[in-house]
Amino acid sequence: MDLNDSTSLAELMSRYVSTETGFGVPKDGWRICLAHEFKEKRKPFQARDVSLSNMIEHVSLGVRYLRWWYRKTQVEKKAPFIDMFRALPLRQIYGAPLGGIGGGSITRGWRGDFCRWQLNPGMYHYKTVIANQFTVCLCRGGQTVYQQVLSMDRPPTLQGWNWGYCGEYAFYHALYPRAWTVYHLPGQNVTLTCRQVSPVIPHDYKDSSLPVAVFVWDIENKNDYALDISIMFTMINGSGHKDDKSGGHWNEPFHLEKDGESVSGVLLHHQTPVNPYTLCIAAREKSGQEISHQTAFSPKGTCSALWSDLMTDGRLDSPKDSSPPTQKGEEVAAALAVSCSVPANNHNSVEFSLAWDMPKITFGSRERIYVRRYTRYYGTKGDAAPYLSHYALTHYSKWEESIDEWQRPILQDGSLPAWYKSALFNELYFVVDGGTVWVELPEDADISGGLRPEDGGLPAQPDVVKEYGRFAYLEGQEYRMYNTYDVHFYASFALIMLWPKLALSVQYDIAGSVVQHDPTERLNLMNGRYSPVKTRGVVPHDIGDPDDEPWVRANAYLIHDTADWKDLNLKFVLQVYRDYYLTQDEQYLKDMWPICQVIMEVELKFDKDGDGLIENSGYADQTYDGWKVTGPSAYCGGLWLASVCMMCKMARVLKCESVYQRYRDILERGRAAFDKLLWNGKYYNYDSSGQSLSNSVMSDQCAGQWFLRASGLGEDDYQAFPKEKICSALKSVFDLNVMSFAGGQMGAVNGMRPEGVPDRSSVQSDEVWVGVVYGLAATMIHEGMIEEGMHTAEGCYRAVWERMGMAFQTPEAYCEKGIYRSLAYMRPLSIWAIQLALNNRPNHNKTTDKDHLSEALRSQYCTLLYRIVIDI
Repeated sequence: MDLNDSTSLAELMSRYVSTETGFGVPKDGWRICLAHEFKEKRKPFQARDVSLSNMIEHVSLGVRYLRWWYRKTQVEKKAPFIDMFRALPLRQIYGAPLGGIGGGSITRGWRGDFCRWQLNPGMYHYKTVIANQFTVCLCRGGQTVYQQVLSMDRPPTLQGWNWGYCGEYAFYHALYPRAWTVYHLPGQNVTLTCRQVSPVIPHDYKDSSLPVAVFVWDIENKNDYALDISIMFTMINGSGHKDDKSGGHWNEPFHLEKDGESVSGVLLHHQTPVNPYTLCIAAREKSGQEISHQTAFSPKGTCSALWSDLMTDGRLDSPKDSSPPTQKGEEVAAALAVSCSVPANNHNSVEFSLAWDMPKITFGSRERIYVRRYTRYYGTKGDAAPYLSHYALTHYSKWEESIDEWQRPILQDGSLPAWYKSALFNELYFVVDGGTVWVELPEDADISGGLRPEDGGLPAQPDVVKEYGRFAYLEGQEYRMYNTYDVHFYASFALIMLWPKLALSVQYDIAGSVVQHDPTERLNLMNGRYSPVKTRGVVPHDIGDPDDEPWVRANAYLIHDTADWKDLNLKFVLQVYRDYYLTQDEQYLKDMWPICQVIMEVELKFDKDGDGLIENSGYADQTYDGWKVTGPSAYCGGLWLASVCMMCKMARVLKCESVYQRYRDILERGRAAFDKLLWNGKYYNYDSSGQSLSNSVMSDQCAGQWFLRASGLGEDDYQAFPKEKICSALKSVFDLNVMSFAGGQMGAVNGMRPEGVPDRSSVQSDEVWVGVVYGLAATMIHEGMIEEGMHTAEGCYRAVWERMGMAFQTPEAYCEKGIYRSLAYMRPLSIWAIQLALNNRPNHNKTTDKDHLSEALRSQYCTLLYRIVIDI
């Protein structure tokens, strides 16, 4: 399963000329030389990539979209939630994002650039800010012998600085939420290792919310004489956005001593009228080290004065006063330097932090004010940046202990290949960098949708939402809709396994919207008809656009009538029981049970023949909404049977015998109909229409079985599909969709014809969807096909991270050649479903239902046991 790891590493590191391995850099992760250039250059999907037949079929949709796009961009002056005319170009530069969950994010690229910004909630700004840099200064005997910006760039500005570091002497290594950059300084016999640490810690709901990151610089002096070494951190007041020049921004130095520890730095106050914030660069005071600063400098022109100031003695002037507010058209930046002595053939370290404090946020419509999760601990006044920095610099070692404890069992598992360990942790970047928001629930909020528990609804403020807040992440950085539910279905494995309270919070939000009805008529772009924005009894496609008002106006998606999204309802039911199985939260199950019954009653209306199987028509399957389906289908039909199976299980858990008997009868009839209509002897046909393409092999045809297995079901009384048929279907998918596509090296194509050529009947059918492939791999592993599953997933990782240069921006889709679609997408978080499947292998920490206690309960039990032992 690990045949190509050494070859792939050799390719990404082929231009590295140093023998230095850095200080404390781990073996596992994604590693690349800073001088590497990706040979493969892909382009985003555009209209010209649509086949002529599909273009003719969807010409009316294209006209309606163009009219809508024009009104949105030219009349309303808003950014479309999906912009088909201005897709993001591929920039093969991104690295691990900085910061915790839901407080905004800043991405530092693998070459060291600060290049992707999401401070305003859900709205991305892609700008490399050239003044944001780390610089090293080496002094010997009071004389500066070397001073270098640690950047390969040679920009037209700041020409008084020494640019053009040789990237062949450096490499980047990511194992999220940490990353290391190793710089060997040519001719100096000095190696710097910058370790980047963000507080992204499973089952932690405090520190994981903090908008801060730490940079630990380990300095190795391999000379036979001592050196005085300074590291300088420069930062602009802003993000490279046009509002950096809007005027009124100012900087001030600060010093904070608390609990015997001191930090010093510069606060950069960004005074925009909407969502103002403060950036903070800080350093920890340590014995034998000196912190100096420059409160303000202009990042335009040559900026020679700052450079000369550092070069004089490795220190900055450190003025005490604040800078005046900037004038309109001006920009301002700040600098912070830490100096230390490094003895001959020895080591020392310095520590910086970067924090940002935007406690109150509004979305695009500016109707409501929300407060971020971290304000529970640091307040909403906008004065938290020094305290965030102090906490980070004095607690990051504890974060790293928690991260090591979490990752160690997987990293030390010799049965797992290196590529998988890299993929599993690095794909988690999207939990932070998915336009993520995590906000407190207002005291007057009511998420129930107006239906109270006594009437089969929810509490106004469920305990889990009140305690852990509201959470939302985008479908993708290019598909700007929060908590897109058909995609969250796949990605949710990461949340339920690592931050289960956030997963449950999302479910409560969705459940409350199920009972809501919004009769406002709007145009559906697919069919050109008008229908209500939201239909009662139906799961919404999403909870809204950050450029509008999420949680208030759901269903930003305009393509279909919401009443037709059958698979969304089913995916809610499937997640309810899976979440209960993994958390054993009985209150959650009781709260969700009436909502599940409402949803299933709606679904049963589509069982038109009374055979226990629902039917589809047109594009009613929301996940594959560009792929036509007629009658019962493998995908929706399989999800339906799995949902019926879970209704049986939930009814038994809750002792609702009459409900159990009802759904048991539906399950028996549905299983027979499903086999009769869709099984062809080797796999389940795409749909039951009998048309020329109805026997296409769909890679995701066993999605229902996947969720059953992930929930401890799929056998005996809770079996929806015969095991031999599931295994046969998966073998067909592996043989055709995986091994007969791109030489078996790119994952599984969505649709494949039985004769071994991709199904090109729609835009989506001949794409590879990374998140679907990870889910497919998990399904294979659940069924004992471990080698096939790992090979299938490996193809996607190799293609995306090693050949296409899409690290930390994994797309929704790519084709065999040339194009990709929707960079930085939610669905690939489904890789954590693979880990769940691996955990459930026979003789691998095998547990029973009773053993599936929540992490909190395990902790309480251990604490109680410890106290008993101490008392004895």
